Amino acid sequence: MKAAKFYAAKDIRIDEISEKEISLHKVKVEVEWCGICGSDLHEYVAGPLNIPGNVVLGHEYAGTVVEIGEEVRTVKVGDRVVVETLRSCGECEYCLEQRPQLCDNIGIQGLTEDGGFATYAVADEKYMHVLPDHLSLEHGALVEPAAVAHHAVKNSKLKAGNSCVVFGAGPVGLLVTAMAKIKGASQIIVVEMAEERRNRAMKVGATHIINPLEVDVVSKIKELTGDKGVDVAFEAAGVQPTFVAAMEALKKGGELMIVAMYEKEVSIMLNEFIISEKSISLSFAYANNFKEVIDLFAEGKVNLETFVTKKIYLDDIKDEGFESLIHDKSQCKILVTPKKENVYALQTK
Repeated sequence: MKAAKFYAAKDIRIDEISEKEISLHKVKVEVEWCGICGSDLHEYVAGPLNIPGNVVLGHEYAGTVVEIGEEVRTVKVGDRVVVETLRSCGECEYCLEQRPQLCDNIGIQGLTEDGGFATYAVADEKYMHVLPDHLSLEHGALVEPAAVAHHAVKNSKLKAGNSCVVFGAGPVGLLVTAMAKIKGASQIIVVEMAEERRNRAMKVGATHIINPLEVDVVSKIKELTGDKGVDVAFEAAGVQPTFVAAMEALKKGGELMIVAMYEKEVSIMLNEFIISEKSISLSFAYANNFKEVIDLFAEGKVNLETFVTKKIYLDDIKDEGFESLIHDKSQCKILVTPKKENVYALQTK
């Protein structure tokens, strides 16, 4: 079967590899769509950072069950599923506390083991989530990044009626914006340089948008919040300037929730923040968020049509996928399919 394998920075290749066989509790999924994640992009640009070489990327995938192991009971052939790709042992103290994202033996399918940029992917049945009939597989591929955003907002101090700011309107930043709206935030300020991304932010729930190239971000946020600052700042950009601005934009006692992954170190003088008792929290991946996200999607709580900007064939993943995300900041979520007919159907509409 075809698969997109990562070898080193800027080195991703379409290879022919053997299909994985299934065992008692395993499920084989024919992949329909798989999203390119910011984590994938970090690895492509500067990796390997957190993954070994020679691995099939892709951890945001949805497809159809084509084969099941003898003891599989929760899904059947023909089911349309999204696959939870965080891997945990289920036995360490963190797993027993229902915090699988902190597992001592954590893995992520598509980063530490072969993932969804392939014709087929195999995973244990416990990671399968059947999609409602009216939710498309294309939208199913958005469940994983939405779970990341849902986890961050759910575990932040944000309450209904609070104000917040989101730095960065890439896919996760936009999904954080949508989740903040669902949680009932009264003010949702989004900071983003790219015009098309700012427009998308308004469509998913932002009440105000700021172009950091035009105004002083912190001053504008203070103006919008009666000179107090926001209750919660979500940092989804992953660079030094946004990290500092997010801290400075907080009100006294406010919380900085970091959702981004960073390629470089960041630094800050903390004295000012110590005396105002601002706090820093961090959010990694998700913890049992998939069902809630699927329910939100099924209920129409998230404007899903806003996120997908491009759909491409697996063979074109490097130039039309990764390179496009690097050079074209109007792109948001690019979905990849191993089925050529999917792209052909789009081109002939």
